[in-house]
Amino acid sequence: MARTKEFDPDAALQSALELFWERGYEATSMADLVDHLGIGRASIYATFGNKHELYLKALDRYDETYSALLFQELSEPGPALPAVRALVRRFADESSATETRLTGCFVTNTAAEVGARDAAAARRVEQAWERLETLLHSALVRAGAQGELPPERDPRSLARLFLVLMQGMRVMGKATDEPTRVREAAEAALTLLD
Repeated sequence: MARTKEFDPDAALQSALELFWERGYEATSMADLVDHLGIGRASIYATFGNKHELYLKALDRYDETYSALLFQELSEPGPALPAVRALVRRFADESSATETRLTGCFVTNTAAEVGARDAAAARRVEQAWERLETLLHSALVRAGAQGELPPERDPRSLARLFLVLMQGMRVMGKATDEPTRVREAAEAALTLLD
């Protein structure tokens, strides 16, 4: 007879996500995961696979959750540019706020830490960035159709600019506690929407 799980796999995955997000892949050992999740090594392997597989599942969970929030923010009916501006400013604020800047973005952290040598993680990073760029592009196309965006502005180029800017702000925020540079860059980029 099969044994029933004595833990909630969904809660365990969320807990693993938080630990990987805080410490990174390399600095998180299997022993750390056992301690943090409060479940045995064999249960982790049986449910999620090895550390790398668990990391990828945590990255998928983060992206699914975060992409849904971004979709909601950028797809609200009505004017589109206020949502784009709010998102860019939120990234700037989170990248410079003491309580959020050091954790950064799990996707950006993954790109910086393991993306160049981990093809599976790099694919997930690229997919997450593609989704963000697509959401920004859709909002900017909608803004153009609604007369909010000057006709000479290219929504695709602007979406890519904001994607790169927002990811760069996350990296800058992890390295410095000086918010002026990040916030001024965000405001300068936002003038392209006028």
